Amino acid sequence: MKTVVSTFASFVAIFFLSFSFVHAVTLTTAVSITGSASVIGALSKGSGTFVIDDPLDPANKLLFHSFVESPDVKNIYDGIATLDSAGEAVVDLPDYFLALNQDFRYLATPIAISMPNLYLKKEVAKRWFGLFGAVQFKISGGVPGARVSWQVTGIRHDPYILANPIIPEVEKTDTTIVKKGEYLFEGYEKK
Repeated sequence: MKTVVSTFASFVAIFFLSFSFVHAVTLTTAVSITGSASVIGALSKGSGTFVIDDPLDPANKLLFHSFVESPDVKNIYDGIATLDSAGEAVVDLPDYFLALNQDFRYLATPIAISMPNLYLKKEVAKRWFGLFGAVQFKISGGVPGARVSWQVTGIRHDPYILANPIIPEVEKTDTTIVKKGEYLFEGYEKK
């Protein structure tokens, strides 16, 4: 018998899957699970996060992030920057950004005005010589006083994800959620 758990404080359901029947139990308090859980079917929730030890202070802090579905363990940071009198903006990121992320990708889109010369002047790094200060990047080539929508993504490289990588595609075996030749959902069978 497999136990699958969805942890959401007010509507937590445990599904007992065995052969061809499903039972649901509603819990009205928070549930914590150590280990893996699988949900077959729809999962409705008020919010969803990952939680790890904060890479900058793992003994004293937890770090929560909302999750986005992707084959990568990608974190997304975004915002709106107002360009200074030189048509530049320095964007500060959270202190833990470099400890948590690698392989950055950037997007910058002008708002309400064309800026054909807009570009990324400095990639993500610590302010002073890349060693000290705030974690930031710099946008340049824009119109003074204009606004730019920006986005930076990074791939997680913290100890937890390195030890527990997500493998997007796996062969069905006797130890997967369903065995080879079985389906999670109807409609994939050969007709």
